[in-house]
Amino acid sequence: MRVIIESDALAASRRAARFIADQIRRKPDTVLGLATGSSPLETYRELIRLHQTEGLDFAQVTTFNLDEYVGLGPSHPQSYRHFMQQHLFDHVNLAPSKTHVPDGRALDFEVHCRVYEQQIRDAGGIDLQLLGIGTDGHIAFNEPGSSLGSRTRLKTLASETIRDNARFFGGEEKVPRLAVTMGVGTILESRRCLLLAFGPKKAEAVRNTVEGPITAQVTATALQLHREVVGIFDEAAARLLVRRDYYAEVERAQTLLEAGQYRALGIGNQ
Repeated sequence: MRVIIESDALAASRRAARFIADQIRRKPDTVLGLATGSSPLETYRELIRLHQTEGLDFAQVTTFNLDEYVGLGPSHPQSYRHFMQQHLFDHVNLAPSKTHVPDGRALDFEVHCRVYEQQIRDAGGIDLQLLGIGTDGHIAFNEPGSSLGSRTRLKTLASETIRDNARFFGGEEKVPRLAVTMGVGTILESRRCLLLAFGPKKAEAVRNTVEGPITAQVTATALQLHREVVGIFDEAAARLLVRRDYYAEVERAQTLLEAGQYRALGIGNQ
């Protein structure tokens, strides 16, 4: 995992937006996997700014969201479809037919989940998957104990997730208990993953994800098996990482390589 540590959440979010913007500019028909929650908000705001001021073009982009609460329709203020419309879709030139969010009111969830997986395959697979992380180290709604080979499916939310999300619903009793979520195996099939984590409450999850053993009890640790993951964290979320000096040196070398400053790396000096 490439680990990038920024001074604060705003700087980290803008760095993430640059990764996404570069992907779209490189491949205009990019397939993006998108996340909800507080972590990607500033990244979405920066993408909107890039669209409005620098012409970042979403016309050919296709999107697939990670998850949705069961029982909430697209107009519900806490549904993830509503979240995406409010914080990204309504502000850029994405074609509505190219935006996909699981249906929390599907009549047959088993069929719906199979169809969602097929839609991802039909689109050519996800090029770049944006991820947040729960305080217990889960990605999407793949709660502790989820299979690391799991596919899109119905999932019961853990009590910690319900507590974390209660602030959005006005109390734990109002939080849905079920969600439709991409599986860990689905996420691992994306070509590239971008993991965001900000604040001291995410520090333990970040440490376990980056430096801990791979375990179904911390589903984000499965990202260690992925061929290309970029973790972008603020100082508070990265504070427990043991090898942060090494990550900084790796990032310095990566920056020099991208800038073509080979001699600074000892390449071509002989």
